[in-house]
Amino acid sequence: MGQVFDLAIIGGGINGCGIARDAVGRGNSVFLCEMNDLASGTSSWSSKLIHGGLRYLEYYEFRLVREALIEREVLWQIVPHIIRPLRFVLPHHAGLRPSWLLRLGLFMYDHLGGRRLLPATRTVDLTRDPVGQPLAPGRFTKGFEYSDCFVDDARLVVLNARDAADRGAVIRTRTRAVEAKRDGDCWQVLLEDTVTGARSSIQARALVNAGGPWVEDVLNRRAGVNAKAKVRLVQGSHIVVPKLYDHDRAYTFQNADGRIVFVIPFQNDFSLIGTTDRDYDGDPSKVKASAEEITYLCQSVNDYLAKAVKPEDVVWAYAGVRPLYDDGASEAKAATRDYVFEFDAPGGLPLLSIFGGKITTYRRLSEEALERLEQYLPGKAKPAGWTGTAPLPGGDLDVSAVPALADELIRDNPFLSRALALRLAHAYGTRAIKVLDKVSSAADLGQLFGDTLTECEVRYLMTHEFARTAEDIVWRRSKLGLRLSADEVKTLDEWIITHRSGIDVPLREAGGRG
Repeated sequence: MGQVFDLAIIGGGINGCGIARDAVGRGNSVFLCEMNDLASGTSSWSSKLIHGGLRYLEYYEFRLVREALIEREVLWQIVPHIIRPLRFVLPHHAGLRPSWLLRLGLFMYDHLGGRRLLPATRTVDLTRDPVGQPLAPGRFTKGFEYSDCFVDDARLVVLNARDAADRGAVIRTRTRAVEAKRDGDCWQVLLEDTVTGARSSIQARALVNAGGPWVEDVLNRRAGVNAKAKVRLVQGSHIVVPKLYDHDRAYTFQNADGRIVFVIPFQNDFSLIGTTDRDYDGDPSKVKASAEEITYLCQSVNDYLAKAVKPEDVVWAYAGVRPLYDDGASEAKAATRDYVFEFDAPGGLPLLSIFGGKITTYRRLSEEALERLEQYLPGKAKPAGWTGTAPLPGGDLDVSAVPALADELIRDNPFLSRALALRLAHAYGTRAIKVLDKVSSAADLGQLFGDTLTECEVRYLMTHEFARTAEDIVWRRSKLGLRLSADEVKTLDEWIITHRSGIDVPLREAGGRG
């Protein structure tokens, strides 16, 4: 009989990978399967923020906001190369939320989560301060500037999976859980390779359903359990346009419909605008930003900025489906972003399903999930909370040290461009040295696929970060899809197909102790 895992996890988004990392670090044997690529669902379609959720205060989500505010600085410390502080400018819009209400909300935002490192809120004279210059002339005179953080969301997922695998977890992408059933004293999970169609099975003592938008499908169709909780699928869309201003602040714009829209500096040369909120009914894998949503986001920005944004300016639009817990809220924007667990353990074989959640609170969600499963899992190697201090891969550096790391890469590899060195330092942190491990000249970087993407990096991503296709690399492991042409992406895909069999992925890289 094969290995019986302590824990099997269905779903390779931020919640599944976060639980895998925490569980294996506590001494449990862990198996995780994802039917597509890591972070290919909701986790890569976010607003790219680690934030408390200022507007959730209006819905009295104080516990969620406090937890998220605390997590901002925790996550920044353990993965400083892909998370950075970001200051947001919130102009006061006459006729919408009054100034005193904004002040009160921001006062709570500053103090509810025990902020220690991020700067406090300040009042801004938009007629004098440079952050007022991109705004429509004469329309806004006062604003507030507050702190949150930016994150490379898909890389956060991948780094959790990478660390879990480094600690012994088995991570299998392109692997669908076809069926899960209780068999004796174990869960029997039937798996299917979505590329080859080959089937296999594993056994586990406990099962976590982190299927995201597919959480009910996993419960009802694959595990044969009638879900008590219900998921509310809410579509959120974003657009990316050439950068709208030169400074490094983001904006929070209020809309007359009660929603807010962010404008965020993105990938040096672009601005990210989002998000929308509307109920979604359909296949979550088919979601796309609609023309109506794109127009809405453009109009929302045009109410504030001097420079008009038009749909034809959009260089990239993306949409994701948030699998929120259905709390009966009348509007999608009011549905809770908090997470809810559904626990089922007849015969002592537990199944824990996750509804809702947000990327900022994934680590706390993981801890709470393992608390629910504690009596069924043997691992006690590390106490709860260890993930809040142990750096994620590449994160063993000071929060301000990324530029210095880029300088070090150039000193050791003088043929590197500054742009490439900075991008590698931000993407991989101290593991950038591993990316360049066998490089001693420009020729050793190998084929250039476009912009700063080289064969050397592609091989690293395939060997160490579970990448299998060009899409994995240019949209999830990086955002180089904004800079590469369609022909360059096609060339990359063809190279991957040709070289895939020759790139060795050792067992320790895919995960497992064998």
